[in-house]
Amino acid sequence: MRKPNLIIGKKQIILAGLSLVLGIAVYMNYVFAEVGEEIAVNAEVRQTAESEKVNYGDAAFVNSENGEEAQEVSVDADPSDYFAQARLSRMTSRDDAVQTLSAILNGGDLTEEENAAYTMEAVSLSQLSESESKIESLIKAQGFEECVVYLDGETASIVVRSEGLAADQAAQIKDILLTEVTIPSENIRIFEVK
Repeated sequence: MRKPNLIIGKKQIILAGLSLVLGIAVYMNYVFAEVGEEIAVNAEVRQTAESEKVNYGDAAFVNSENGEEAQEVSVDADPSDYFAQARLSRMTSRDDAVQTLSAILNGGDLTEEENAAYTMEAVSLSQLSESESKIESLIKAQGFEECVVYLDGETASIVVRSEGLAADQAAQIKDILLTEVTIPSENIRIFEVK
């Protein structure tokens, strides 16, 4: 009989290191997303979400090129619920993506090229999560009460709470975004929730 080889190979070290980096990125996103105490989901909220479709906040689209406001949409709901729900939804979808990538990477039947591609996708996902958290913090530092940033690598959507978003404020938000990520200006959308 052959003895089991206890030497750890390069692949195992790389896979363990990437899994560790991915785990740290998810943890940092959880810590910096500040959703732990803000979201208290109870039976009433679940029942409302299941029984009726609810739109949150007064939303206005601000074109990123010239700062003109588009048509406003009015709905009756608490905007803080919108931001909490948006963060929860984003975190849930990212956690699902991370779990799927981890399952694929740990499957063991991948070629080196496929493994490298999935690993790069996992790293990209963690970088997007970190960038979203950092951009949200910087936007809040500019005086906005609440904001949520959605990045997918090619587009960016930013939702801010504001009572009348001015063109210079939209330009500030756009500058903050462009210092962190490289996205074409025409793919940046800024939304206002009152």
